[in-house]
Amino acid sequence: MKKLIYSIYIEVPDNEFVDNQKTNLNTKKELKENYQKLLDCKQQYANSIGADFVLVNKYKEYYDEMKSKYPFLTTYNIINFYKIFLLYKFSSKYDQMLYLDFDVVPNTTEDFFVVWDLSKGIAIANNNNKVAKIENISETSQTIRSPNSKYYNAQAMLLHKGFSSEVDVVNTGIIGIDKSHLYKLEYFNTFEQDMITMTQLKFDNSMFPKKIVDYFGYDNETLFSVKLKEHNIPVQWLDDKWHYFFYDNLFIPRNTKLIHTINKRFDIVWRNINA
Repeated sequence: MKKLIYSIYIEVPDNEFVDNQKTNLNTKKELKENYQKLLDCKQQYANSIGADFVLVNKYKEYYDEMKSKYPFLTTYNIINFYKIFLLYKFSSKYDQMLYLDFDVVPNTTEDFFVVWDLSKGIAIANNNNKVAKIENISETSQTIRSPNSKYYNAQAMLLHKGFSSEVDVVNTGIIGIDKSHLYKLEYFNTFEQDMITMTQLKFDNSMFPKKIVDYFGYDNETLFSVKLKEHNIPVQWLDDKWHYFFYDNLFIPRNTKLIHTINKRFDIVWRNINA
């Protein structure tokens, strides 16, 4: 059983940030300043559990191909589709894979692949608890990256395809998967049609009000959520220990295994894991 942990680090040019400019510039700065530690901690974790580790930092060929076919996709969109594409690429060599966003910090020597039996389903977290009711959402209370936007966009896609609107809004910052479930997911099998559908839904107010539809986009997590339901893929929901969302609470609970540093406060993370 060959196991892989991989991550992506790509420096996006400042002029390619199309939203949240201040936040994106800060993210770029913090990732660059903490590059070596973020690389080392993943390599060390992979070594400790006997898995290979790969850091991907080139994607020009993929970017050029996607941009030529789908010019409406942003750099952010393409990078996030690329990390899913890499699952399929690496599956030719590896049976099981663990993807970690570059801002994820392992804080354990427990073997992810032992704790989470990936033959039983994809191991991933959801952001369902961050989804608000439509009546509580205003025109300015969300962005195209918010769980609200992804959740209702996924619902719209499923309804368009003739499925129930019941859906979970996943977070692809950490993905554990074996290749049997990856192939059943068929993420890119109808990608061109899915892009057409997503475009159509951005201008369709028949299912959801304009304040919701205005924030529909081309998000990898929206499509991942749809594919899970479309192909009835079994899922194991990662708990807070194995996907801890480190936001603005500035607190990391004891025994946290994988820290997803959303707030980019790596100074706090390093103090906690070295304590």
